[in-house]
Amino acid sequence: MVAETYNGYCVKCKEKRDFEGEIAVSKTGMKMAKGPCPVCGTTVNRILGKA
Repeated sequence: MVAETYNGYCVKCKEKRDFEGEIAVSKTGMKMAKGPCPVCGTTVNRILGKA
């Protein structure tokens, strides 16, 4: 998959950040973008909707 830029909330930084992420499907069937925070390196998730 190709990495795209998404905007998500970093829990550790407590700010919204743009991150490079890939689309993954959660256990409940929701599409989400997962990627590292560019500042602290924590995984940032952004829920996109049903798969």
